[in-house]
Amino acid sequence: MLIWLINGAPPIIVASSLAAVVIAITVHEFAHAVTADWIGDPTPRSQGRLTLDPRSHLDTFGTIMIVIAWFGWGKPVNVDPRYFRTDARTGMALVAAAGPLSNLLLACLASFPYRLSLISSESLLRGVEIFIFLNITLAVFNLLPVAPLDGSRIIIGLLPAEWARNVARFERQGPILLMLLIMSGSIFNFSFLDIFISPPRDMLFKMLTMLP
Repeated sequence: MLIWLINGAPPIIVASSLAAVVIAITVHEFAHAVTADWIGDPTPRSQGRLTLDPRSHLDTFGTIMIVIAWFGWGKPVNVDPRYFRTDARTGMALVAAAGPLSNLLLACLASFPYRLSLISSESLLRGVEIFIFLNITLAVFNLLPVAPLDGSRIIIGLLPAEWARNVARFERQGPILLMLLIMSGSIFNFSFLDIFISPPRDMLFKMLTMLP
């Protein structure tokens, strides 16, 4: 997803892009952990997830895939809904929503110096563009209503109980569907995943990088 931004870029841009990925995933998982702790679940705290140390949030194989294919993942945050001070579905939706929202917040914060023309270095400017683009992409991707992505938990938390139960029955098929979406670009002449991600991603990226 980032190849068009880093293709032909100098090593410093590639290195900063990898750093941006690590930051985005770390903050994403940290947001899940903090939210779960905030609504009463001590599980993330007991497992050392209430930290911004990337070593606590990066999955070994997911990190390797980031380096190889620019597509990876972090270590899921374990939560126990029995501890929530709210009902389980609402609590899970709040925890799930925290991840994508944290990435959108990072993108917004990075856009301020960009839009105010406070960055004079061309390399740094491109690095900020990559950082914004990556965080928006991670947020939009995770909001897809397909298990095990955050969007699935958000939808289940928002729907009426009976509808939520019907949706939950299809969660086991979610990883298969997600894999098909990811691989569709290699199987067909176009990516089904891009159909869902590109429009909102490109709109948000344009909004955040549009100079006043």
